[in-house]
Amino acid sequence: MRRILSVVTLGAMVVAIGLMSFQPSEAKDLRWAYSGDYYSLDPHAHPATFTNAFHYHFYESLVRYDKNLKIEPALATSWKMTETAVWRFNLRRGVKFHNGNSFDADDVVASIKRVIHPNCPLRGNIPQVKDIRKVDDYTVDFILTGPYPLLLNDLTNILMMDKEWMTENKCLDPVNPSKGEEGYASSHANGTGPFILESRQPDAKTVLVVNPSWWDKPEHNLTRIVFTPIKSDATRVAALLSGELDFMHPAPLQDLDRISHTPGFKLLEAPELRIVFLSVNQGPAEPYESNIKGKNPLKDVRVRRALYQAIDIESIQTKLMRGKSRNTGNFIAPEIRGYDASLDNRLSYDVNAAKKLLADAGYPEGFEIGFDCTNDRYVNDEKIGQAIVSMWARIGVKAKLMVQPGGTVLSKGLAGKSDIWMLGWATLPMMDAYSVLAQILSSPREKLGVFNPGGYKNPKVDELIDKITVELDEPKRVKMISEAFKLAKEDIVMIPLHQQPLSWVVRDNVKVIPTADNMPRLWYARVD
Repeated sequence: MRRILSVVTLGAMVVAIGLMSFQPSEAKDLRWAYSGDYYSLDPHAHPATFTNAFHYHFYESLVRYDKNLKIEPALATSWKMTETAVWRFNLRRGVKFHNGNSFDADDVVASIKRVIHPNCPLRGNIPQVKDIRKVDDYTVDFILTGPYPLLLNDLTNILMMDKEWMTENKCLDPVNPSKGEEGYASSHANGTGPFILESRQPDAKTVLVVNPSWWDKPEHNLTRIVFTPIKSDATRVAALLSGELDFMHPAPLQDLDRISHTPGFKLLEAPELRIVFLSVNQGPAEPYESNIKGKNPLKDVRVRRALYQAIDIESIQTKLMRGKSRNTGNFIAPEIRGYDASLDNRLSYDVNAAKKLLADAGYPEGFEIGFDCTNDRYVNDEKIGQAIVSMWARIGVKAKLMVQPGGTVLSKGLAGKSDIWMLGWATLPMMDAYSVLAQILSSPREKLGVFNPGGYKNPKVDELIDKITVELDEPKRVKMISEAFKLAKEDIVMIPLHQQPLSWVVRDNVKVIPTADNMPRLWYARVD
C-alpha cells in the first residue's frame, strides 16, 4: 500500500503542476459508464477486449492503432527486420512512468519476457516471439520462431511495464486468473500513458487523472475520467438521461429510439468487428453438467450440428437485436483480413432435421447440458442465452443455463470446465483471421490454442496454420486461411451467431470517436 500511495501522490503532484498549463475552459471531467467492470489492473492478466481498452489509458505499447485503426509508433519510434526472424525496435527517449522512473530497453525486455512466460494468459497474443534481447538502452531485438507477417499487429496489445516497479513489488512473473492467481499488479498500476490511476473501487468506480507529462501531444482536453460500471441497462440509461453521465455504452437496443429522440444526446452506431458464438467443449470424456455419463455427446459432429440447426437466428436478430446485428456463418467479420464471403452462409434453422440428427447420434430423447452465458459483455447476451435455451428445448436438449459476469464465464471456459459457453471474438489486437486460427482453431500447443480448452484438433487445420504463420505471400496466405476455416466449419468447432452492433451514446457537448474494435480511445475525447 505504501508504494501505490507514493505513486498516486506523485501523480497528484504532477497533475497539480501540469494543470497550470490548461486554460479553465479546457479543464474537463468525463463521466463514463460501461455494462461491466474491467477484470484487473494487470495488463498481462486478461485477454478481454474491454479490459485491454481500459488499460490503454494508462499503459502503452510499442506500436498502437490510431483513430483510423492504422498502426503508428508509440513507445517505439522505428523498426526493421535485421534478419528473417529478427526485428529491431528503436525506443522513444525521454518517456517517464507515472512514478517518475525512466522508460528504456530493460522495461521492454522484462515486459515481453513476462508475456511469453508459460503462465501468462496473453502468451498467445505474441505466438511467434521466441525471445527478446537488449541491444543498448534504447534498442531491442525481437527473436521470432521464423518469418512472420503480423508482429506489429500483435504488439499493439502488449503493454509495457516498469521493471524496477515490478521487481520492487514482486510481480516480474505473470499471474493467471483462471488459476485463481492475483498479484500486486492486479490492484496497482504504473504506466506511461495519457492518464494516471488515482483510485480504484472494484465494481464501483475508477478515477483517472490526466498525465500532463505524457510524451505525446494530447488531442483531448480532459483532466479527469470517472468510470462507473453499471450492469443494468435500465439503470445505465437512466443515469445518462438524468445527467449523471457524459458517455455510456453499450446503448440497449430497446432504448435506441428513445435516446435518439431525446434532446441533448448523440447516438453513435456502427458495425463492430466482434462475432458472438458458442464454444462447445469436446474434450472431456463426459460433460460436466449433464445426465449423460461415460461419454460426451458434444464430441459427435451430428450433435453439434443439431444444436446449431435448432437456433432460430432470424428470430434473435429481429426480436432481440432489433435488426441491428448481422447473422453470420463465419468466424470473422467482413472487415477482417482473410474474410471469405463464400464461407459466410449458415446452416439452415430446421428443428426436424436437428431432432433426426440427435436420434441418429443415439439421443432421441435429448440430454441435459451445461450452458454458461455472460450478462455484461455482449449486446443482449443474457437474453440471447435465454432464447437459445428455449430453442434447444424444442429438440429435447435441456440446457442448464448459468448466467454470470463475463470474467467468471471466461475463467471457467478457459479452465475447460464449461460444456458450452458464450464468447465474443473481434480478432483483436491483430485484426487478422490468424487471430482465430492461432487462438481458437489450433490444437493446444506451446503458445497456440489458448482459447481451445476443449482440445479440438484437426491435423490438416494445424498444418495449414503452421504454413499461414510464416507465409509472406498475401494471396497464398489468404487462400490457406479459407481452407482452414472451411475445414473447421465442417467440423462445427463453434456455433457462430452474429456480428454484433456497436452503439455508444454521448452528450451533445462530448466528442468521442467510435471505432469498429469497440475500444474507446479517450485521449482523443473532448468536452466542450
